[in-house]
Amino acid sequence: MKFLPERQPAADKPLSFKMQHTERHCATSMAAHLVSLFSEIPPYRDIVWVNIGTDRSTGDSLGPLIGTRLSKYAIPGIHIYGTLDNPVHAMNLEETLQRIHESHTDPFIIGTDACLGQTQSVGCIQINQGPLKPGAGVKKELPDVGCMHITGIVNVGGFMEYLVLQNTRLSLVMNMADVIVRGIHMAFLQSRRPMMSPSTVQLPGSVLQFER
Repeated sequence: MKFLPERQPAADKPLSFKMQHTERHCATSMAAHLVSLFSEIPPYRDIVWVNIGTDRSTGDSLGPLIGTRLSKYAIPGIHIYGTLDNPVHAMNLEETLQRIHESHTDPFIIGTDACLGQTQSVGCIQINQGPLKPGAGVKKELPDVGCMHITGIVNVGGFMEYLVLQNTRLSLVMNMADVIVRGIHMAFLQSRRPMMSPSTVQLPGSVLQFER
């Protein structure tokens, strides 16, 4: 979880995206942004999704919810770390990143996480290039994650962040996770990214699906 001050996407970063999850075409618009990115990832690079958070905090459960629902979609060719059953959080993040780099070839890592922002931004989904900086909102020093990241603004930041996360509505977090996963799923269907081996492989701490 991190705190995001209000900001507009930089003009030189066309893949920056911000939209309320309740808007009718939010998932479709998300997919359009993600397709542009996926089309530039070489086929030999493993796509690894790292969903950060914990099911012990309502507000911070966005990442694990995304990971669990992505796993159920069984999207070909992505490696998923961080689910409700096996969350990736502050205590195991560094170890997880080390395992990812040992297990995958030049991985293209995408981070997802909950964040706090300004009142008018609560419920927004954001996509940005560059690494995710987890823990910034609660003053934790954690490793940067990813080549790009997706965040959902689940509540208002700036004061007593732990308490705010604990008192975040589960309905909001679940609805945001649904929209994010639909957008990701549509993006992979549209990108027609070539897969590697026609088999399914399971690695410790991950859900790895290849096209069957």
